[in-house]
Amino acid sequence: MWSPPFTPDPDAAFPGPLGAQSPPPPPAVMLLLASLLLHCLPLAMGDYDICKSWVTTDEGPSWEFYACQPKAMSMKDYVTVKVEPAGITCGDPPERFCTHENPYLCSDECDASNPDLAHPPRLMFDKEDEGLATYWQSVTWSRYPSPLEANITLSWNKSIELTDDIVVTFEYGRPTIMMLEKSLDNGRTWHPYQYYAEDCMEAFNMPPRRVRDLSSTSANRVVCTEEYSRWAGSKKEKHVRFEVRDRFAIFAGPDLRNLDNLYTRLESAKGLKEFFTATDLRMKLLRPALGGTYVQRENLYKYFYAISNIEVIGRCKCNLHANLCSYKEGGLQCECEHNTTGQDCGKCKKNFRTRSWRAGSYLPLPNGSPNACAAAGSAFGNCECYGHSNRCSYIDFLNVVTCVSCKHNTRGQHCQHCRLGYYRNGSAELDDENVCIANVCDDEYLLCQNGGTCYQNQRCLCPSGYQGVLCDQPLCQGEEGQACDPAPCASPHLAAFLGSGLLLWLAGCLGY
Repeated sequence: MWSPPFTPDPDAAFPGPLGAQSPPPPPAVMLLLASLLLHCLPLAMGDYDICKSWVTTDEGPSWEFYACQPKAMSMKDYVTVKVEPAGITCGDPPERFCTHENPYLCSDECDASNPDLAHPPRLMFDKEDEGLATYWQSVTWSRYPSPLEANITLSWNKSIELTDDIVVTFEYGRPTIMMLEKSLDNGRTWHPYQYYAEDCMEAFNMPPRRVRDLSSTSANRVVCTEEYSRWAGSKKEKHVRFEVRDRFAIFAGPDLRNLDNLYTRLESAKGLKEFFTATDLRMKLLRPALGGTYVQRENLYKYFYAISNIEVIGRCKCNLHANLCSYKEGGLQCECEHNTTGQDCGKCKKNFRTRSWRAGSYLPLPNGSPNACAAAGSAFGNCECYGHSNRCSYIDFLNVVTCVSCKHNTRGQHCQHCRLGYYRNGSAELDDENVCIANVCDDEYLLCQNGGTCYQNQRCLCPSGYQGVLCDQPLCQGEEGQACDPAPCASPHLAAFLGSGLLLWLAGCLGY
């Protein structure tokens, strides 16, 4: 989240006894103090930008983990933009357009084939020189009364967390109606984020509301605002905002200094953290600026959209398991700590799945909880389910914690055993989904009969004179060379087994 900048005082002196100034420490000591300051300062400020620290305890040196997150940055440097529908960008074919200041002097031209007159989507994200605005522009509303609508989709192919206001800069007037949407699943589904209109009741059947007037229980409410849609002249009021800071200020105060309370609310208030998370944003431009009047059909070339800049400040969402996020192979990627992996550090590494993955937590302050993934036998394996369960239950009278609803054909307090009818796959680790596979025999429940031995849980090695899956059928010849009558079926207690065990018992009875 956003935090106030820290500016050290270069003239500050080391205090000495009784207020006297001490002589400066040797360079080596200064270097040590500086490193300690840089190491400890972020934790003291609550920025959560250190993931681990090497500490020494009575039991020896080891890593101490903290909740951590990347620094906020300009996300427009990593965005992919898509403008729809096809043909909504001006210049193909070339056309003239007017401005609201001079609606009858239509001397400006948009021509996609001329670099000096083109207005492609990339100009919403370029660096503007000498204050000269470069901008994307739509076609004019020459087909009125058909709606002039445009969708601008920003995609990161990565979950990001907003840390400051989204600011969209319009040239030649802000839209009278638009809405902002967000997606959490890379554009598969969309959800309203904020509505903007000159008249909210007319446009969206919603009463107008200002974000700064929301309460702590409605901080993640989707509202309609009229603040950014009324005509104020093309040279003024170019910006349309999605107010992240005002929502943070509900908990952190107007100057955003009470970050502890903000972090606490982000953890405790249902849906609040997710409200500031997105993989994609989409602006739906529904009606252009009208110049403060009704639509003048005699001059439709002054109605269009033009955007010179879209600023999105945020950070990679790494579930509090990384403090670095890099641009690799065409996309953003968390550099995961805490034995986690994945684009968002959303799962445990192999061999570190002794308990189900969990996101880190801002709490308890100031360092948070890393909820690190752990290997078997480590200090973090409080209830080791080896990735086969995400639920635990405390049995009071036994004073133990046990895994609940073990998956992948496992069972036991820690899902460390195989269910009846399955045996341990010796080639798989305990945290492998295929650790338990169907068995033919074992040395505990599915016993080989008549002195037979179970070979690698795969088949019974039968002694001379017997055959069958469990060596339960005699193989003999009488004096006349006739086969003996089959022995009775194997012990009926096998019928108690489920699944493959029951089928194998039936197969033995039927002589297969």
